[in-house]
Amino acid sequence: MCGIVGWVDYERDPSTDPLLARAMTDVLACRGPDDEGIFSARRVVLGHRRLSVIDRAGGAQPMTYDVGGDTVVALTFCGEVYNFRELRAELAAKGHVFRTRSDTEVVLHAYLEWGEALADRLNGMYAFGVWDARTEELLLVRDRMGVKPLYYHETGHGIVFGSEPKALFAHPAVPRTVDVEGLCEALDMVKTPEQAVFSALREVRPGQLLRVRRQGTVRRRYWTLEAREHPDDLRTTIGTVRGLLEDIVSRQLISDVPLCTLLSGGLDSSAVTALAAAQSASAVRSFSVDFSSHGREFAPDAVRSSPDAPFAVELAAHVGAEHTEVLLDSADLVDPRVRAAVLRATDLPPAFWGDMWPSLYLLFRAVRQRSTVALSGESADELFGGYLWFRNPRAIAADTFPWLTSGSARYFGGLGLLDPGLLEKLDIPGYRAARYREALAEVPVLPGEDATERRMREITYLNLTRFVQTLLDRKDRMSMAVGLEVRVPFCDHRLVEYVFNVPWAMKTFDGREKSLLRAATADLLPASILRRQKTPYPATQDPHYERALRAELSEVLADPDAPVRPLLDLGRARSTLDRVPGDVSRPYARGGIEMALWLNAWLRAYDVTLAI
Repeated sequence: MCGIVGWVDYERDPSTDPLLARAMTDVLACRGPDDEGIFSARRVVLGHRRLSVIDRAGGAQPMTYDVGGDTVVALTFCGEVYNFRELRAELAAKGHVFRTRSDTEVVLHAYLEWGEALADRLNGMYAFGVWDARTEELLLVRDRMGVKPLYYHETGHGIVFGSEPKALFAHPAVPRTVDVEGLCEALDMVKTPEQAVFSALREVRPGQLLRVRRQGTVRRRYWTLEAREHPDDLRTTIGTVRGLLEDIVSRQLISDVPLCTLLSGGLDSSAVTALAAAQSASAVRSFSVDFSSHGREFAPDAVRSSPDAPFAVELAAHVGAEHTEVLLDSADLVDPRVRAAVLRATDLPPAFWGDMWPSLYLLFRAVRQRSTVALSGESADELFGGYLWFRNPRAIAADTFPWLTSGSARYFGGLGLLDPGLLEKLDIPGYRAARYREALAEVPVLPGEDATERRMREITYLNLTRFVQTLLDRKDRMSMAVGLEVRVPFCDHRLVEYVFNVPWAMKTFDGREKSLLRAATADLLPASILRRQKTPYPATQDPHYERALRAELSEVLADPDAPVRPLLDLGRARSTLDRVPGDVSRPYARGGIEMALWLNAWLRAYDVTLAI
């Protein structure tokens, strides 16, 4: 995995400013600690920070194709292409000659052979930029599910792009302004495609490519979810899911560096770990996370009925994995250095998910000491219907995003301490409603589909194009902050296309969540894990964590220069501090405090201009 940057300018020559190109590249050092490189030519500079995974000796970037000493095409690439061996063989049969074993060189030659149509042939997670010196055009491409990020800013006579906003902010042409829509996006769980919070930035949409020319930028969706008839019976469907998963995991086990799995003991991560163990010549490594103190014994809540640790240990023993449990303490979660690293990785206020941000960062930091690549179970819930809102009649019938309905919305709250006047000006309910209508208008229609199937297709589409993006962003930023590559088998577009079109009645044939996934992997897993209810990523219940947050909020309220103060209802914030936390601290009870603190840190660290 890597970090990429670039700058194309049709009025001036970017190559005459090497210090700026270096600055843009260097801020992504955490994404690529192993190597760096810059390509420059008339009209363009491309930068790259490399995390070496495939062909460590030969895959240096930016990579070029030269003829007669002149560069024809230059590529800066982030990610992995899992079908690169087949593509390499196909291209070799067409006369292409390769100098390395890397998937990067395969992408380079694929562009030479097929142009922008190469995007249709790639299987993987990626974001890349290709400069074509023959036409002086730049091609930007992002993977179908948006596993890898890609941001850009149009300057009026060119473009600046990079893996993260911080790379673009290193360029003086990119302002750090956030308007009303951007602040709504930061404060609500909607994740609108192409919206990047900062007014000057856009995100390349998953499954989208951009062709940048002197005349302007042309955008095209090369992939989107489509509604198709599902021809298979239940037995065939289960077998197809299993076959796809075996092929996907087999491809994603290819690595020239140490590899592991992230194991929670839930169905998704257990399935990935079991499939990996079945195909590995040696014992697979696995890692889980827990807290050294929950304040007392684990206390079940509405979404977490049991702790992960016993199930993770059982699965590891069942498949012979070499398992490590990473124990975190509340002091680690509130360590200012850790929280600063989290903010530096996200470039945005990481308020939603609360302590999950620092705990993920700390987990990945521990994993990185023994592995460079990790396989994760992300996206299975969105694809197979794992969340409660897939089965809650009120959430299904609601005229909004299902995760923002009664029962679920409190986990994504955090507006309770904000000034009522600010909230009225922002009109977050109106913003949410508009984004919801836009999302629904995109959902593909299958003629003759009954009302129930139609609605469940809509909910699945919303989860796969909106909700999962927040999880993929979180995982990318926290893993890349420590130079760890996380692969997500359930985001393979072949599996997504197939399962998206399986009728809902078949997806829930046993009356439970994720029926297809459970049936497809039943022979690999212990009965206890097959019976286990869906449980999210763990959150600390330790009241000491909440007390530390309250202490920090007290300091913010006492600081007249705190940038978040004008955004807060100071009276309500002070009354919150007067309430004493109980023996068990709940994530949803801390949401307002987390939001206030992260907003304050973000506004100060990034010198954000609020144009509201």
